[in-house]
Amino acid sequence: MNSNHQLDYRPDKPEEACGVFGIYAPQENVAKLTYFGLYALQHRGQESAGIATFEGENCYCYKDMGLVSQVFNESILSNLTGQIAVGHTRYSTTGSSLQANAQPAIIDTRLGKLALAHNGNLVNAVDLRTELIKRDCQFITTTDSEMIAIMVGSEVDKGKNWVEAAISAFAWCKGAYSLVIGTPHGIIGARDSNGIRPLVIGALKEDNLTRYVLASETCALDIIGAEYIRDVEPGELVWITEEGLSSHHWATPEQKLCVFEMIYFARPDSIMGNESLYAYRLRLGEQLAKESPVQVDLVMGVPDSGIPAAIGYSRQSGITYQEGLIKNRYVGRTFIQPTQHMREHGIKMKLNPLKDVLEGKKILIIDDSIVRGTTSRKIVRALRDAGAKEVHMKISSPPVTHPCFYGIDTDSQDHLIAANMSIEEIGRQIEVDSLNYLSEEGMLKVTKENPLHFCTACFNGNYPITIPDEIKRSKLILEKA
Repeated sequence: MNSNHQLDYRPDKPEEACGVFGIYAPQENVAKLTYFGLYALQHRGQESAGIATFEGENCYCYKDMGLVSQVFNESILSNLTGQIAVGHTRYSTTGSSLQANAQPAIIDTRLGKLALAHNGNLVNAVDLRTELIKRDCQFITTTDSEMIAIMVGSEVDKGKNWVEAAISAFAWCKGAYSLVIGTPHGIIGARDSNGIRPLVIGALKEDNLTRYVLASETCALDIIGAEYIRDVEPGELVWITEEGLSSHHWATPEQKLCVFEMIYFARPDSIMGNESLYAYRLRLGEQLAKESPVQVDLVMGVPDSGIPAAIGYSRQSGITYQEGLIKNRYVGRTFIQPTQHMREHGIKMKLNPLKDVLEGKKILIIDDSIVRGTTSRKIVRALRDAGAKEVHMKISSPPVTHPCFYGIDTDSQDHLIAANMSIEEIGRQIEVDSLNYLSEEGMLKVTKENPLHFCTACFNGNYPITIPDEIKRSKLILEKA
């Protein structure tokens, strides 16, 4: 299969790096609780999954390629005993999609083993590796996550305790990282000083005992019956032991949560900013209707990510909302290549149009983003083939013009359609009658939060953490020297 076909069959979306989960819960089946937590975070990464548990000084770990439900079974989980667990579901960003790079990363230290799960991406991985080589450290994988673990272990081996060692290690780490670190003595949760990737704290309360949970999103707390307490703050480390939870603010915070977490990555039922993301995505659609009205017969969303914004658009505009595409929810990621005939009609594997809804109608279809435009064009053609008279498209975010360096696998700039074409040219490329994007101001306004608290670099190139030139050059090929 040539590279163009490979591009065509990658999802036409930014892809999230990882989901992390951690739990300190004596007398509970922590491996099984972690399994279900990862199951709820499966949307954040589908390449590999792993769980490490601690029982006293013993650490047990199992990780493999595949979905959470494919990697684990009752027998495997029954061997992961203990009162502490760390879990991870991965989509590769730094480091290839190989079993060796699956997490948690396990490191030996003078205080016992350490198991680290990481969501995000370091921008100074080369410098960090150079420093670790000076310290005669050994590497098993090619991931920046392992380097963070090794640096924490190196600081422990210098005589520091777990919390001191982690804080010292973070001084060497530049970029985005939300971490869960398991140890024989307790569990650490931490976010970088910008809080680019999310991390929340929950509690399992039973029999007057409080057992703590850490997760990328609140949906992972809900599935195991844990109560959301609060977010881990940017620049904060929490240390959870039998004595409870202690907080250590190790860096001056300057919050820059990835706004794509709000728009697309996180599940709509997860809580951010004291409300569900479904509520925010409805407002994106309402704002889109205010900014760019259109005369059509019905509005529909691209399942599933475009649906809340489409409902919001319908409410604000008064245009009827209808489902026009049905999603095959059991296709998943198949590694069997479709036939040439199927490839030409590839969108129908995942989305099938409802002809009796669409025939003879002027359609507005809403999606949350366009990255390369390949999927958008296939959807538009499918709608026209089903009899749509006109097809208009609106996007509930601004044009993606810059790649991400903080834990999202966006393409280099030459593959980002909005970096290479005007909106009118994109409209012609994807064969719509009209195309509109939400303004950056509108997107931030409806967060109802301080707009300076979000990273919007993928829309404007304003990176909150300086990107080293050698990394920048690899993706920002359109930037002038």
